[in-house]
Amino acid sequence: MSTTAAHAATRVDNPFVGAGVYVNPEWSANAAAEPGGSAVSNQPTAVWMDRIAAINGANGSMGLRAHLNAAVQQAAGKPYVFQVVIYDLPGRDCAALASNGELGPDDLPRYKSEFIDPIAAILADPAYANLRIVTTIEIDSLPNLVTNAGGTNTATAACDTMKANGNYVNGVGYALAKLGAIPNVYNYIDAGHHGWLGWDSNLQPAIDMMKQAATASGATVNNVQGFITNTANYSALHEPNFTINDSVNGTSVRQSKWVDWNQYVDEASFAKAWRTKAIASGFNSNIGMLIDTSRNGWGGASRPAGPGPKTSVDAYVDGGRIDRRLQAGNWCNQAGAGLGERPKAAPEDGIAAYVWVKPPGESDGASSAIANDEGKGFDRMCDPTYTGNARNNNNMSGALANAPVAGHWFSAQFQELMKNAYPALGTGGTTDTTAPTVPTGLAATSTSTSVSLTWTASTDNVGVTGYDVYRGGTLIGSTNSTSFSDTGLTAATAYSYTVKAKDAAGNVSAASAALSVTTASGGTADTTPPSTPGNLAATTTSSSASLTWTASTDNVGVTGYNVYRGGTLIGSTTSTSYTDSGLTAATAYSYTVKAKDAAGNLSAAAAVTATTQAGSGTGSAGCTATYKVSSDWGAGFNADVTVTAGNTAITSWKVTWTYAGNQQVTNLWNGTVSQSGQSVTVNNAGYNGAVAANGTTSFGFGGSYSGSNAVPTLTCTATS
Repeated sequence: MSTTAAHAATRVDNPFVGAGVYVNPEWSANAAAEPGGSAVSNQPTAVWMDRIAAINGANGSMGLRAHLNAAVQQAAGKPYVFQVVIYDLPGRDCAALASNGELGPDDLPRYKSEFIDPIAAILADPAYANLRIVTTIEIDSLPNLVTNAGGTNTATAACDTMKANGNYVNGVGYALAKLGAIPNVYNYIDAGHHGWLGWDSNLQPAIDMMKQAATASGATVNNVQGFITNTANYSALHEPNFTINDSVNGTSVRQSKWVDWNQYVDEASFAKAWRTKAIASGFNSNIGMLIDTSRNGWGGASRPAGPGPKTSVDAYVDGGRIDRRLQAGNWCNQAGAGLGERPKAAPEDGIAAYVWVKPPGESDGASSAIANDEGKGFDRMCDPTYTGNARNNNNMSGALANAPVAGHWFSAQFQELMKNAYPALGTGGTTDTTAPTVPTGLAATSTSTSVSLTWTASTDNVGVTGYDVYRGGTLIGSTNSTSFSDTGLTAATAYSYTVKAKDAAGNVSAASAALSVTTASGGTADTTPPSTPGNLAATTTSSSASLTWTASTDNVGVTGYNVYRGGTLIGSTTSTSYTDSGLTAATAYSYTVKAKDAAGNLSAAAAVTATTQAGSGTGSAGCTATYKVSSDWGAGFNADVTVTAGNTAITSWKVTWTYAGNQQVTNLWNGTVSQSGQSVTVNNAGYNGAVAANGTTSFGFGGSYSGSNAVPTLTCTATS
């Protein structure tokens, strides 16, 4: 098998799932040498390629190949992630000075030939084919073109130059294309943080800038595995004591000085919103988000135990926020910061991993001017005596004193981060077995169809991570805040609720005192039907069809779904799936699904055609294919197709369909496509034609259309 095929066969949507992650021995040694540092010295951190000399190793440090060789040894043949930061754009860091780079604004040719090309050549070495290489592409670069160029009140001449010459966009595009051509490389573009891009005026323009770079210099969106937020920054992962929807005496939290009309108060909510908007803007539907949690813990004795006082909106936010910076624009060696969540795969929906990209203990920049041969200047934001600028609303910098040049070991910072770690560092390797305190003050307001609950925050020896809400003893949802809304209820009906707190170790508190709530009496009759079930899809065996769809919505509440075969009602379900069995092999069946509410209103029907597989008695080869629209923004869409082998393994497959409308496939991954008019044919790629008996593979594509975007009927053929 060729090296390329071997790479591609192991590619996954989330490289962190089921894999170990490289522990940088140089960082690990620095951490272990610190008092108490052995508590975290085994954590994985990223390797930084922040200048040309770093590729081969500078001043006695390990070069890229040495790190990769060490990663192969650590992997010992098991799935393993190697994280590397690609960070040396021409005119780098145009809005700051501490991390200015070695290349001038017009040095794009050098960036390509002396930096990206040598890195790509090393990463493509077959010796590293079994590693999952995760790149963080060019920190801060593209967001700077949105907020710090083009006439904004925070614009700098350097950022104006980089926006005008296009070298950030073209440099990032070149890096994505060159590195993305290596099958086991997973590119993640830096997406700033919520305290920088969380405003409406910044977020979508920043995504548009990413899209421009992702289609420049030979790159496509297929070269982008996802995005990373909070890189080398301090924004809190979750703010548990207030939400963007809270208000104090009629004043919204968004009007507080800290939030300042931002749409987001923490990184998790920002990252999830970014992902949704990026997919809607044309990025692939399987992209994931990384969040750098290396220094955003904000624990220690100063961590608030609950919400602030409701004397004013500023008192409420400032008294409850765990991010204790003077202003969210402060980015350099922050006093009071702590280690955040330890690296973890798939910790939340849409989040591929928590990662430590910025190695804790490595300085953000020098507190005063220090001569160096790394091209790194002195930025006053790293000076603890600096009184600020327009980008941090003229607040003090909040930086620690006596810091070395960016990237150099800063013992005082490492000790600060350990002291304020959240979750806190264990002592002697002990396990947290202490449950949070019981939630108190459970209260509710209700309408005829909903109950809104609030309660007082619990406390924990390490930290509360969330709450589980129960109705009548049944878990109905979880939340990171101290409020929850239960909808779709019946009018004039009594319900009983309890709440339990939980921590990162899985300890759960006892239940709160039960609260009985009776919904209000109903008003006028409900005549509004639910919305149509979305993305109806089917998978089959020789004798069954399994249907899935996305949930409908309703003005009161969806109570279930009716499933029809050929226009005849065959069953009902309260979930978003249904299996129809006892079918005939190799036969096409037409299904529709309608949502219903308590008043008996039925939605319009969603439809799909499914063909059962050939009978198992013959042992014949065959395949089926299902089509699912993963995102649709009116003029374009993304779709995923799953190919399922029959009862015999196959070596190749072909999927064909005919559109009813004017849909055009614009780009496709994991296959080869041809389209003539409304007819589309997709053949397997070289690496995914072989599918085990009853196994699956998939391909996806982006498309454009006008008018309707009906799901077509697919035909799958295969050879054994």
